[in-house]
Amino acid sequence: MHTTVHLLAADAPAQLLPARELMAFTLASHIILVPMGVALPLITLVMHYRGLRRGDATALLLARRWSAVMAVQFAIGVVTGTVLSFEFGLLWPGLMGKWGDVFGIGFGVEAWAFFLEAVLIAIYLYGWRRLKPRTHFLLGLPLPAAALLGAFGILAANSWMNTPQGFSLDSQGNPVDVNVWKAIFTPMFGPQYWHFVVAMLVTAGYVVAGVYAVGWLRGRRDRYHRLGFTVPFTIAAVATPVQFMLGDSIARQVFHKQPVKFAAMEIVWETDTHVPEYMFGRLHPDGTVSGGIKIPQLDSILAGFSPDTKVTGLTSVPASDRPNATQATIAHWAFDIMVVIGSLLVLLALWYGLVWLRHRRIPRSKWFYRSAACAGAASVVAVECGWITTEVGRQPWIVYQNMRVAEAVTSTRSTTLWIMFGLVIVVYLFIFGAFLTVLLKMRDRWRLADEQTGGEPVEAPEAVTPYGPRPPVPAGDPHSSGDGGTTPPGGDGP
Repeated sequence: MHTTVHLLAADAPAQLLPARELMAFTLASHIILVPMGVALPLITLVMHYRGLRRGDATALLLARRWSAVMAVQFAIGVVTGTVLSFEFGLLWPGLMGKWGDVFGIGFGVEAWAFFLEAVLIAIYLYGWRRLKPRTHFLLGLPLPAAALLGAFGILAANSWMNTPQGFSLDSQGNPVDVNVWKAIFTPMFGPQYWHFVVAMLVTAGYVVAGVYAVGWLRGRRDRYHRLGFTVPFTIAAVATPVQFMLGDSIARQVFHKQPVKFAAMEIVWETDTHVPEYMFGRLHPDGTVSGGIKIPQLDSILAGFSPDTKVTGLTSVPASDRPNATQATIAHWAFDIMVVIGSLLVLLALWYGLVWLRHRRIPRSKWFYRSAACAGAASVVAVECGWITTEVGRQPWIVYQNMRVAEAVTSTRSTTLWIMFGLVIVVYLFIFGAFLTVLLKMRDRWRLADEQTGGEPVEAPEAVTPYGPRPPVPAGDPHSSGDGGTTPPGGDGP
């Protein structure tokens, strides 16, 4: 109750809390799937290319299995993404009613990208063993572009909410003279977009590699698991230091474009120079900070490369125009957790790179694989923390300095919203439970297929019937697994 009182203003409508909780829950659930939706197509195509280039049946088998996972998670992602789209209109009619003509094009782009990606995934999935190998691969190449287009749409909308532009206001305060290009390419769009895209690549790479790292720890050290680990982990490891630099860049952009949000992220109360950096800690309503680790002058140095850099504090604006102490603490902790995870992932990537440079092989330490197994989950946590920082740090604005969250919320009774929230939780538990069940059944089927073939390569996944359906396979044939029968010894991962 104490936290709830401090999260909301005293005069906030009763609908605000359930609407925010419902939106936060559905967004947090959806974003778990986003890295795989955005980056798994690229990772799969890299493996597919390796298989074709080197005539590697194991790589082709991995690519084919990953494409099946990609299709299943895309189907779930469409459901959760559609729910979010409806919630914008149902929960925040004030936002869409007043500003939809300005920034709504981003949602339109995302919808078109969803349709395009669905068609391309269907073609790619169906094309295994039905199209010529080169044709099949080329038809898959637009998939990463479609995924990036979807990210483009949603990031354009969100960056506009952070730094709105591309419109004028008439005498009644309504937006007129909309400039679509300016509304899309806002000051925060570039930093947010590339930070997000690389984060998805890092997260998907570590998540996929983590599956095979667990297999390695359980003794499955065949080529199937080595290759399944090495390709996605290498992609993620290369992208990790890039992401760290992009994260530093976007934090500096927030410092310049959204100084009050930056003050919340760093729990800076008074505008000053020589501002210390707090690692964690809690901001109190009187401006004091308890707990955490205080590093003198570091915040000013990080913001402007000099201890003399002036950092805007929360008190630079009225209390009604800034995050309160609880919201600032939430944004600060989310930001710090994201930075800590990013730093640990950089160290893991350096470990991997140094072993490769010195010995031309992947590491063999159990601690490395334990860390790699945890890296996927840690990356997802970092992505969640990034969105918490972005959204909570912008409070109380839903459109920065133009519309408050309380002004945009629905007039539906709060009781109805709480009931809806409960129903959504039940439905999402069913959806994600079904998703996990399908993945586990796919894993079991693949494991059984690998055991039946005994590890002897029979035929590459694309080697039979370039066009048309596969020929019938006699019942009981050990090569009837549906994966082309090409598996290495002991392979069982997705």
